[in-house]
Amino acid sequence: MKKWLIILFLIPGVATMAQNDEPTPQEGKIQERMREYIQNKLNLNRNEADRFTPVFVRYFREFAQTHRQNRGDRLVLQQKIVELRLRYRGEFRQILDEQRANKVYLYEDEFRRKAVDIIREHRRGDRVPPRRTRAIMLRMYNCLL
Repeated sequence: MKKWLIILFLIPGVATMAQNDEPTPQEGKIQERMREYIQNKLNLNRNEADRFTPVFVRYFREFAQTHRQNRGDRLVLQQKIVELRLRYRGEFRQILDEQRANKVYLYEDEFRRKAVDIIREHRRGDRVPPRRTRAIMLRMYNCLL
């Protein structure tokens, strides 16, 4: 009987841990919008875009995971992000030329800055409570493209 109780308590924990690897619907939408924004800025052709997408999705997921894991220590977070970007720069170079591979990160940062600016601007005007931020972000990402 005790074995069954232990198993019943472990199953939800394992399921929760497995779900942490999957992006949330919000992360998926942000990832999609960011990928489209970067592809447009880099003027990728169809072949490059098809090869770029899976690499960028892996990069975005690792970036989000790194951010979640090192949220408490800003310096370690910055170091991990630099290491991640250096590792993926080589993969982006296999798809794009060197200049455009380096611009991926420039456009990623630009996208994030624009997103934050839009959220701040919207909050100032309407005094939107934080719980409505997700809906605002979705509208914002539609405006960026």
